[in-house]
Amino acid sequence: MFASVPDILRLAIVPLLGWAAWRDVETRRVPSVVWYPLVVLGVVLLAWDSLSHLAFRPADQLYFLRVGISLLFVAPLSYLFWRLGGFGGADAKALITIAILLPTFPQYLLPGLSLPTVRTTLGVFSMTVLTNTVVLAVGYPLALAARNLLEGTVELPLMFLGRRIPVSSLSTAHGRLFETTTGYTRNGLDIDALRMYLRWRGTSLSELREHPDRHRDPTSITETHDPTDGAVGDGMAVDGGTVAEADPWGAEAFLADIDSTAYGTTPEKLRDGLQVVTTREEVWISPGIPFIVPMFLGTVVAFTYGDIVFGIVGALGLV
Repeated sequence: MFASVPDILRLAIVPLLGWAAWRDVETRRVPSVVWYPLVVLGVVLLAWDSLSHLAFRPADQLYFLRVGISLLFVAPLSYLFWRLGGFGGADAKALITIAILLPTFPQYLLPGLSLPTVRTTLGVFSMTVLTNTVVLAVGYPLALAARNLLEGTVELPLMFLGRRIPVSSLSTAHGRLFETTTGYTRNGLDIDALRMYLRWRGTSLSELREHPDRHRDPTSITETHDPTDGAVGDGMAVDGGTVAEADPWGAEAFLADIDSTAYGTTPEKLRDGLQVVTTREEVWISPGIPFIVPMFLGTVVAFTYGDIVFGIVGALGLV
């Protein structure tokens, strides 16, 4: 394979992004430290490439325009998506990292082949990664429906949006409850927040279901614990705390006591979710998209095939 040194070094993002995708699936947690060396590498390679474009010929101007679009449009867009709740903090950090590390199309020459094979007129590689990611993410509801169909769960349109699991499986699940006491919602109780609440009370889901009346009584809370961040498998540390009496399930006390918003949880949402998990054997959950997974796949496709959307548009003869 023939490529410039910067383009070869940029391939480092593939294994690290693959590891982050695995972590996203398993834990929905990706440590921020994974992006730091890639950002540093991206800045160094950006400076390296820029030195060869200081003549400011038309091609050099086009290079800096593409870099500007990547840094001043794709990176801020990632932050905006995070602020609007479009995806998580790790997703935003990954895309910002890509905007810095992969601003323009790399080139890898193999015998009789030049990769990526489909390049866009715009020529902003981070934009190609983003559009590839979106295209691949669209397939997630279809995969979800196929899984539900194989499990014998056919209920429209829920089979495209969530999956039905035993309540006992919530201890290791990710996502949000898709059910409330009155129907279905895409903004149900976050399952991590449920785990945080259980750890704060020093109890378990099975104990909660076995003695719901006792747990509903806020006066039963005499000692509280570290709620952690709700990740699967975290332990609990003892910490003193009290709760007001007129507070079913101690929901208000929980949210007031922790140093967190518990993923947008309100006392009403927590109480409703607790009512659901203590009165039903199975629940629909909206597992959410581990966005770094399609981002990893979109990056691999970008390095090899190129831009999916541009390729489709070209095949239709529209460009």
